[in-house]
Amino acid sequence: MPREIISLQVGQCGNQVGCRFWQTICEESELDPQGKPLDSFNDVVSDKIGVYYHDLNGRYVPRSILVDLEPGTTEVIKASPYGQIFKSDNFAFGQNGAGNNWAKGHYTEGAELVDKVLDITRREAERCDAPQGFQITHSLGGGTGSGMGTLLLLKIRDAYPDRITKTYSVYPSPMVSDTVVEPYNAVLSTHQLLENADETFVVDNEALYDISTNLMKCDSPNYSDLNYLICRIMSGVTASIRFPGKLNGDLRKLGVNLVPFPRLHFFTIAEAPIQSRQNRAYTKMTCAELTKQVWNGKAFFAKVNAAEGKYLTSSVTYRGNFSTQEVDNCVAAVQAERSEDFVEWIPNNIKSRWSSTQERSTPSRLRSCLIPRRSRACSSG
Repeated sequence: MPREIISLQVGQCGNQVGCRFWQTICEESELDPQGKPLDSFNDVVSDKIGVYYHDLNGRYVPRSILVDLEPGTTEVIKASPYGQIFKSDNFAFGQNGAGNNWAKGHYTEGAELVDKVLDITRREAERCDAPQGFQITHSLGGGTGSGMGTLLLLKIRDAYPDRITKTYSVYPSPMVSDTVVEPYNAVLSTHQLLENADETFVVDNEALYDISTNLMKCDSPNYSDLNYLICRIMSGVTASIRFPGKLNGDLRKLGVNLVPFPRLHFFTIAEAPIQSRQNRAYTKMTCAELTKQVWNGKAFFAKVNAAEGKYLTSSVTYRGNFSTQEVDNCVAAVQAERSEDFVEWIPNNIKSRWSSTQERSTPSRLRSCLIPRRSRACSSG
């Protein structure tokens, strides 16, 4: 039985990242932009496709709720290549916008729309057989994603206290900023995330730009390039739920292994391979090489210094044609070489997961996703 996840996309950033995420999930699930199976659709995919989709007479509809306080985002989503895959009743949009004001999104404009969103969420939850939890995609710099996103998180925690709530939170950066009040919105949102989220995956705009320019060799990365990086992480986190493997784990196992104290649930993410298209033909990706890349600190999706602080716990997800022996050897090597980088009071604190299904959008056909936690990053975020 699949463990269903309900996705909420809040704000302009959350909806843009969410739509790119659904495009990636459709490609991995062998679905076309209308949600219909392709010729390559097989039993391996169909066995766990219910994690993110409803089956409506052979057409698969995402279990997604799209929320914004201004109506313009609706037309942009519906006009996108995958816009017709979403259920029209799952759109919840206001008319006035939040104006980059956290209070408007949390107390006034967002509070007027939240009941409608909760009704949609309740309908989606009732259609699930074994709901695993909720994922919220939002940014913390604007008004809707930060204010209404945290309001929805609070309401969902009250209504479903026994389900996992994870957030993909895009933090603002002083180097990549277009709004003066971004730091205030981020601080107010972080307080809500501390209290109400179970797992928060920290994404930093500045780190995304550095990865795009330094590793992917993009001269002028746009939002589409940055959203692509985020959606790769989102698909990697749930790969072991959606595809078979010998070392699998779900969201609850992830939280149990990575969160030593409830408030310390902010994860710093890294991924490999990330490289330019020109270099892909000249690089051979092995399990050891992927492990080396993901731990070198250059691919962290948050602007943290890997040399500062210590790792509390971490989880590594491998995707590709690996053996369990390879995975265990690589994890043991990291544990031995970087023993000083880990806290002493949590022994054997690297959890490994492996899924045999490869990611379609990565030409090297191998992938590793690391979710480390650093004491400094946790205390500051």
